[in-house]
Amino acid sequence: MADSARLRIDATFRHEAGRLVGALTRLLGDFDIAEEAVQDALVEAVARWPAEGIPERPAAWLQRTARNRAIDRLRREAKGREKLALIAADPLREPGAVPQAEPDERLRLLFLCCHPALSPDAQVALTLRAVAGLTTAEIASAFLTSESTISQRILRAKRKVATAGIPYRMPDDQLAHRLPPVLAVLYLMFNEGYLTSHADEPQRRWLQEEAEELAELLTRLMPREPEPLGLLALMRMHLARSQARFDGAGRIVRLRDQDRGRWDAAAISGAIRLLRRAASLGRPGPYQIQAAILAVHAEAPSWDVTDWPQIVALYDLLLRYDDTPVVRLNRLIAVAAVEGPQAALAQAEPLAGALACYHLFHATRAELLRGLGRDAEAQAADRQALRLAGNPAERALISSRLGDRCPGPAMAHPPDPRP
Repeated sequence: MADSARLRIDATFRHEAGRLVGALTRLLGDFDIAEEAVQDALVEAVARWPAEGIPERPAAWLQRTARNRAIDRLRREAKGREKLALIAADPLREPGAVPQAEPDERLRLLFLCCHPALSPDAQVALTLRAVAGLTTAEIASAFLTSESTISQRILRAKRKVATAGIPYRMPDDQLAHRLPPVLAVLYLMFNEGYLTSHADEPQRRWLQEEAEELAELLTRLMPREPEPLGLLALMRMHLARSQARFDGAGRIVRLRDQDRGRWDAAAISGAIRLLRRAASLGRPGPYQIQAAILAVHAEAPSWDVTDWPQIVALYDLLLRYDDTPVVRLNRLIAVAAVEGPQAALAQAEPLAGALACYHLFHATRAELLRGLGRDAEAQAADRQALRLAGNPAERALISSRLGDRCPGPAMAHPPDPRP
């Protein structure tokens, strides 16, 4: 019972956290109290549900408990009397009772967490905590840093929200200006679900779906903005291939070895329609281009007949918008297919300094070296990749190439890259 209760708690909390924090913030005008009250409700659920049983309506239970914890905190503070009156006058709506005409509470909360007054790191940490419902430990794992560092980052961010008077509302005529950090945070949220940094699981489907749902809400809010459409298409194409990405033992299946019959063809077609809709608006951007790269892969009947020159051309276009070492690294997969491993290796070497701590740089370099018959150097590069990799499925894949006990399929190119 304890294990099943904890799984139910996690699933309910992940789904409801953003809505609950948003609803309490709307009611109280105090993000800090709202976020802490929702976290307190989770702690109480963890303590009580395994012993007492899961409530018939767990979301309503969490909502009621969070509201009560907020009341308890306000009673301890002199400034809370006015806000207590707000709660008494306007009780929270039942889960699912928000009228369709109103923006989703999570969307308001997302724009608050991504306010330009906050640093990019703070925006991501606050969103993962308040909107996605990740624990401080899980966020620390995603950032590859300590819990205390993340706790301080979140604390400083919440103080900034309070001292700067950042309002809990949609930014009206500033929506387009506020869009880039929102898209970046959703992209990173999806990325953490796609191939998680968490030590115990290779992916988090629920986190991918949460990011995808928020991206869809954003496209409804801003239907004439092409980049949200591009990001949503990108996410949906990745989700469409998810059933083929891992084998029965949870090991990564490389893109070239995936059973394309297991891809969701209807979902891919829908994502491509979204991409065409974005392109019709005449303002290309990095998310649209990345989705276009995925579309080339998705439309190829097999790895061998993939249109690699087109992918190289798309990466060249992407570099005009997002010229980063990671984009240049991902481009090398296509370069090797078009020009051969020697040309790709020559372009990889200048990235060594910037990507020395990135495991996929070393995994990519190992594949290129192996393609040139330089097996000893390839083994050394794989060992370095293994030292840096944190995801269990990636570690298994690299270990298989080194002949370690951790099995995995042989590999002829780098792992299916993160979005």
